[in-house]
Amino acid sequence: MNVVRTFPLIVLATALTACAGKPARSDAPAASTVVPASTIAEASAPTADTGTVDAAPAAAVVAAPAPATPPSAPARGADTDAARAAAATAPGGDDDFDALYGGAGNTGSAAAYDPWEPFNRKVHTFNNAVDRGIARPLATAYTHVVPRFARTGVSNFFSNLRAPVTITNQLLQGRGADAWDSLGRFLMNSTLGIGGLFDPASKAMVPRRNEDFGQTLGAWGWRRSRYVELPFFGPRTVRDVFGLAGDIPLSPIRRIEEDKIRIGLQGLQLVDTRAQLLAIDDLRDTAVDEYSLVRDAWMQRRNYQIENDLRSKRERGHDDANSPIPVDAMPMPSWSN
Repeated sequence: MNVVRTFPLIVLATALTACAGKPARSDAPAASTVVPASTIAEASAPTADTGTVDAAPAAAVVAAPAPATPPSAPARGADTDAARAAAATAPGGDDDFDALYGGAGNTGSAAAYDPWEPFNRKVHTFNNAVDRGIARPLATAYTHVVPRFARTGVSNFFSNLRAPVTITNQLLQGRGADAWDSLGRFLMNSTLGIGGLFDPASKAMVPRRNEDFGQTLGAWGWRRSRYVELPFFGPRTVRDVFGLAGDIPLSPIRRIEEDKIRIGLQGLQLVDTRAQLLAIDDLRDTAVDEYSLVRDAWMQRRNYQIENDLRSKRERGHDDANSPIPVDAMPMPSWSN
């Protein structure tokens, strides 16, 4: 009888001991459940909007290993998106820069240094009149008459002729490896590319670089320079005006003594350069202040070129294929004579 009476007591004591070892039901989620951060953010959003507190989301927030997103974060994100949209659509912003110069990059530099703006605007008006009356119609007719493959060959030819200018300025900047690449590109395109009409170097993954003496002066330390617009040449800086004098002796076209051939090539190069900019005419025509758009976009692009030159070869971004109007494309007097 003692054994029969004792057995139920042992079973009851064992059950009570097991129950005492289990956590309370309300604490179970905190001990065994990990709530993802996204669930926390969703659970905390009603709290911020209504001011009410729900027991279950509160327990989840305490148990989560990562803090929930503060209620003010969405507002800051919206403000940031709005600011970026405003900057992209403003004259001289990212969209304008990309449209004008092919997405070379925005360096976030300061506003253009333009103390000669009244004079520059008058020159800009003159250049626009020449462009609308002569250059644009010629470029439009050129694209309509000449097939695309032929225009590509013309662009490749003049790009290849700029190699001596590029190689020399890369050496002056202390970029021997880039100069070697440019020399190899020039030799490959001049031979296998039939005088530069074709571009086998690009298919061989040899990078294309465009350098001028204005960029070299910038790499040497002349970073900030006032903006100036020259008749026919268009946007420049004072630094780039001095750079023209350094590039003229290196121009292969300007060494041609026969005037008809030299001027003919220069005219074709000007038309080819203008034809490559036809895509941005609508942007320029619809700009609120077309002068400011061109100036700011050109200065940002020019600063990008110089800053890109200062980076190491591994960190350097893609080179901007668009250069200012080349000095050898203008019918200037031959200084070598």
